Amino acid sequence: MQGMKKLYLPLLIAVLAVGCGDKKDEAATGGEKAAAQVAAKVNGTELTVSQVNYALQRIPNLDAEQSKAASLQVLRNLVDQEVIAQKALADKLDRDPMVVQALDAARRQILAEAYMSRKLGAPVEPSDAEVTDYFNKHPELFAKRKIYRLQELSIKAPTDKHDVIRTQLGASKTLNDFAAWLKSENYETKVAQGVKAAEQLPLQILPQLAQMPDGQAMVANAPEGLTVIVVADSQVQPVTLEQAKPAIQRLLQAEARQKAAKAERDNLKAVAKIEYVGEFAEAGKEAATAAPAAGAPAEDADAISKGVSGPK
Repeated sequence: MQGMKKLYLPLLIAVLAVGCGDKKDEAATGGEKAAAQVAAKVNGTELTVSQVNYALQRIPNLDAEQSKAASLQVLRNLVDQEVIAQKALADKLDRDPMVVQALDAARRQILAEAYMSRKLGAPVEPSDAEVTDYFNKHPELFAKRKIYRLQELSIKAPTDKHDVIRTQLGASKTLNDFAAWLKSENYETKVAQGVKAAEQLPLQILPQLAQMPDGQAMVANAPEGLTVIVVADSQVQPVTLEQAKPAIQRLLQAEARQKAAKAERDNLKAVAKIEYVGEFAEAGKEAATAAPAAGAPAEDADAISKGVSGPK
């Protein structure tokens, strides 16, 4: 039974929420609905065209030619959900504490997102000057963009051993020598390599990587120790302002909305009465600085001054 609850929980959240809305509509209209607005019936319960259209709006890049077939599939999915949800209601799963909590969490999230969407409104398109300024300030992403072949060595080590490891990396002639030393010291390590474009790398370390010559290594703090990143090879593949403009516009819009959302959230919290109780009292203590990003925050990344060759 527990497995069935987990399987049906997402369906319950979606369909029970729809069911509540239908009851309100019926109460407001005396239970009368135009036949043209009904897409299907399941044991007398009506599924509406508006429900189908709502689901269609959530499918990205759907053109008019595809919408007809998609609407039929969406309706089939709604019918499947309704059949299962009706059985769940008959079995009184809507009274299950886990289901009640899930519905409450979904309602809270939907309301919060709806408020922010209405408060922030449509994204404001950045000016050409703002786009150009961002382009000029980030040559590592655009004018001097590179494709990197990287070798990464993840090292599991306590904090008090980090300085020793960094010193040994600087003294090693090759990455193989360094890896052999780590093995002799019984450090747990993992090796990975791959090719990544500049935009696929963390922005915290990208400016530093862009300035490193091939063969040079960088060591950065990681959640469980250190990560050594070697630029085995790199090739310059610049992007023009015209090519980059759409991506920069999206990025600036996202940054502006995040900033506005944070300001609104902070304003609402400032006038709200918030109490953290018992063992959760610590949650009320705001961190003085943002938590470091996992992997390689800028303040923890140090380029090694001498080159370290990769494995041969």
